[in-house]
Amino acid sequence: MANEKMLAQMAEKQGFIAALDQSGGSTPGALRQYGIADDAYNGDAEMFKLMHDMRVRIMTAPAFTGEKVIGAILFERTMDGEAEGKSVPTFLWEDRGVVPFLKVDKGLETEADGVQRMKPIPGLDALLQRAAKLGVFGTKMRSVIHQANEKGIAAVAQQQFEVGAQIIAQGLVPILEPEVSIKSPDKKGAEKILRDELLKGLDALPESSNVMIKLTIPDEADFYRPLIEHPRVVRVVALSGGYSRTDACKRLAENHGMIASFSRALINELKKSMSDSEFNATLAESINEIYEASVQKV
Repeated sequence: MANEKMLAQMAEKQGFIAALDQSGGSTPGALRQYGIADDAYNGDAEMFKLMHDMRVRIMTAPAFTGEKVIGAILFERTMDGEAEGKSVPTFLWEDRGVVPFLKVDKGLETEADGVQRMKPIPGLDALLQRAAKLGVFGTKMRSVIHQANEKGIAAVAQQQFEVGAQIIAQGLVPILEPEVSIKSPDKKGAEKILRDELLKGLDALPESSNVMIKLTIPDEADFYRPLIEHPRVVRVVALSGGYSRTDACKRLAENHGMIASFSRALINELKKSMSDSEFNATLAESINEIYEASVQKV
């Protein structure tokens, strides 16, 4: 069973979720953004050590607490690492009041029927059991929708719910993430198909099952209200999707009941060369802006 205190925080507390889950493929780009060049490290071990150090710097910053950051999504190596002498999930929850999640997908298949489904996730049950022992509350897994293609979007939703059921069976709460690309030529049409498919999947869930859903901010304000109000949904959260932080926050503020789960929009302005005071102030400013967009609705 999911931790009841964590469940209550995710369902009811004001704030947003920090996505600190860049994986192997996106790590070099995240490090470059942070000011670490590709030639500054040799091999994956050094690369992931630098990434872990960056994440620990974020997680231990004064503003990174459950007062505004109610959850954090972690890459597997981050979950297995330490912060201030504790396992990262334990540190986040006990020291910071932040609910830990784990990214579990292994990337995307090639595009078919206008979508990219998730690649298979071998060893998922074992990973979920390990995550649960470390105190992780839930998971996140991403698919991408490029076209308003009914067959493709139905396949994405079906896969998300199927893997979600496997996650629920291990006592964790899945964040389903069928991202609609902001570059889709018919983003609004894709969102309509997706909402219908998600409602079908939610209606089919047993009463004992809870999910969260992570979605691109819709073109039409409050378009996902039926999902937000569904009894099987703990929370609907928004990805920044390539929008700038200012643009993402402006769009998010128009959607009642939807909170942020931003990655790039949260950390893009942070640099390794910053002093701790500069770093902490820049992160605090980002956290405050995203928090305000998540709680103050126009």
